[in-house]
Amino acid sequence: MATQQLATWSVNLQYANLTAPVIAAAVTSLYNWAGCAIGGYQQPAPSLALNATFPHFGGAPTSSILALANDSTQTDAQIAAFVNGIAGHVDDYDDTHLATIIHPTGTVASALFAVAEWQGGVTGQEFVTAFVAGVEAELKLGLAVWPEHYDVGWHDTSTTGSIGAAVAVSKILGLDIPTTQQAIGIACTQVIGMQEFFGSDTKSFHIGRAAQGGMIGALLAQSGFTSSLQGLEAQFGWVHVVSTRENVTAEFDQLGEVWEILSNTFKPYPCGIVMHPSIQGAIEVQSAALGQGLRIQDITSVEARVNPETLVLTGQTDPETGLEGKFSVYHGIAVGLLFGQATPSQFTDSVVTNATVVALRKLVNVTTDSTINEDEAYVSAVFQDGTNVTQHIVHVIGSIDNPLNETQLKDKFMGQASLVLGEERAGKAYDAFMGIGNVSDVGLVVKMFSGVNGTNKIGLCTEEI
Repeated sequence: MATQQLATWSVNLQYANLTAPVIAAAVTSLYNWAGCAIGGYQQPAPSLALNATFPHFGGAPTSSILALANDSTQTDAQIAAFVNGIAGHVDDYDDTHLATIIHPTGTVASALFAVAEWQGGVTGQEFVTAFVAGVEAELKLGLAVWPEHYDVGWHDTSTTGSIGAAVAVSKILGLDIPTTQQAIGIACTQVIGMQEFFGSDTKSFHIGRAAQGGMIGALLAQSGFTSSLQGLEAQFGWVHVVSTRENVTAEFDQLGEVWEILSNTFKPYPCGIVMHPSIQGAIEVQSAALGQGLRIQDITSVEARVNPETLVLTGQTDPETGLEGKFSVYHGIAVGLLFGQATPSQFTDSVVTNATVVALRKLVNVTTDSTINEDEAYVSAVFQDGTNVTQHIVHVIGSIDNPLNETQLKDKFMGQASLVLGEERAGKAYDAFMGIGNVSDVGLVVKMFSGVNGTNKIGLCTEEI
């Protein structure tokens, strides 16, 4: 019985069961999420979500919106989970489990952190253990229905994420095995997220809502609310409704033996991960061309040869907004050539519609080749004098074979967080989340970098503080 199997493993999991690499991967995942949630608040979606909910539904202020790190700018746990979930995903800069393309941390961490602040007294070791339980749950579940579940159009980050969040919150609440099964069932019935909404605010809504739904599932179960003890594997349960194939029992048999969190990766560029090799190729073409004295404005054509999934997921040829640009390999190549980088600043509405960017984007031709790996690409540019500059990316930076190092990860965090918190507070935030596993109370983490002037009305705040 898969639901009972998952609940039993989660309830029995102890911090001592976690290997040093698993703990390190968990901490990296958490501070990467925190940086994304802080930096992502600059996008419209998080504040829109906050202002649409808090004035009408907000309960007692117990939990933090990370980007608004002041004690007086707290909200209730479910709204905090919702908004941090949106903020952490809206830039498409979050972590990725490459075997499933799931972004695992956002749903689980957003729910878990909000509950830990609300409950108080949750140690760092308890938090990390619950986090790993939730992440392993969602990733094993994602593998069990991959690729059929994704191929029909589900957004598997959120469809599995609500269940991961329910598992994690159930553990932090100390629920027993049957009650955790009930929580999983309540999360199962809240399945959310379809690929139609990629390139819009609703994509990040999926993550916020999944975090909120998983949390509510655990709280309802704790109160005695009933569901199904076989919410995953029953004939009309989750795995059979959302997929034409599943091997959930086989995947769950590996819980605690094969740790999926060790396969988590971290993005160098804030966009669909399948277009990353092309972006790096464009950046390297720019560098090589400038080194030869060539001018980017003299490019007459650009060719990219990529894995077929690149066009399936990021094939938008004429994006009109920054969010749509995150799913356009054509835009990614254009900004890589023009700017020599691809940061959140290159995925704004103004850059996507910039005449120079649009003109270069129209020169880009992308073809697919099934012999090319998903972390590989060929990019070439032809110039007016006939010169052809070509770069072959074998393993893109940020991939399993070429991961971001600790310095690059810190630079990524600081690049996002400092724009919102300022350099000093961003540094304190980095230290706080790097040390989250060692704190006596996770509720103290935000206080380690919160500002001294907590005067913003959170329900009405629409500007950077």
